[in-house]
Amino acid sequence: MKFWQKSLVAAALTAATLAQAAEVNVYSGRQEELLKPMLDKFSKETGIKVNLITGKPDELISRMQSEGRNSPADLLISTDVGRLYRAEVQGLLQPIDSKVLTDAIPAALRDPKQQWFGLTKRARPIMYVPGKVKPEQLSSIEDLADPKWKGKICVRSSDNIYNQSMVAALIAQLGEEKTQAWANGFVKNFAQPPKGGDRDQIKAAAAGVCDIAIANTYYLGGMFDDAGDKAAAEAVKVFWPNQQDRGAHINISGAGVAKHAPNKAEAIKLLEYMVKPESQSWYAVTNHEYPVVADVKWSQRLESFGQFKAEQLQLSTLGELNAKAIQVMDKAGWK
Repeated sequence: MKFWQKSLVAAALTAATLAQAAEVNVYSGRQEELLKPMLDKFSKETGIKVNLITGKPDELISRMQSEGRNSPADLLISTDVGRLYRAEVQGLLQPIDSKVLTDAIPAALRDPKQQWFGLTKRARPIMYVPGKVKPEQLSSIEDLADPKWKGKICVRSSDNIYNQSMVAALIAQLGEEKTQAWANGFVKNFAQPPKGGDRDQIKAAAAGVCDIAIANTYYLGGMFDDAGDKAAAEAVKVFWPNQQDRGAHINISGAGVAKHAPNKAEAIKLLEYMVKPESQSWYAVTNHEYPVVADVKWSQRLESFGQFKAEQLQLSTLGELNAKAIQVMDKAGWK
């Protein structure tokens, strides 16, 4: 075999080895069953192996920080913009220049510095018990501070990032003083000390503990799919607050490429894959979350909750105001 032929064979073997070795390491704050079917499809279509590590979002962020430059993480997937912002300010992510991502994802749902990108939208409306509350009695989140709701509201604790982001959104739009006054009144209307997750608030409303629950819609959607929770889900209705002004509060689940990603190109490919219409559609139907990409159909369950006007905040603001939100909640006595 001539030298040039040997070189071609060697180059081909090297390329084949690299193709076989292509992989991406994902640290995910989302449960495996909410992602794996999509990741498996990505691997089948691209030949890129996905190594998935799941855990609590804050613990994964701490893990990346402690691993430093030696972290194997390529992509961090997390729930709530507050956590993604936290990873960004801790220097754990890097800016990504991708026309696919910027064209697909509205500017408000991604980091202005392009360090994280929204993958799904999540809405946090009012859920009420028909027969105890009439929809015409409801209007805005601010109205829930009115004494007429004393002893009627269930919501999870102030250490929950979803509630922190909801309060941060209020600060951004109403100012800190008005938000503090709202929080003071809101806490006085709790039916019980905050405990449990969003599903627990819905179950408490269904059990008669309260008349109103604050929860993300994907939890309610998932309860309809769970035989043990379906009756509780059927006991409440969704009300979209603030439809006459700024719109209902929304947040995201999203992802960012790790600062020291050993497989940066593969991580970007996976991110771009997750905003393809078919991926967004799978997310919407399977997880009952709203697509970030326009013109992707919602799940039938989300459709049943009704159309709504959403806040138009730049979501990075929620991360920036997280500390102030916690202070407001602490001053109000929100446990």
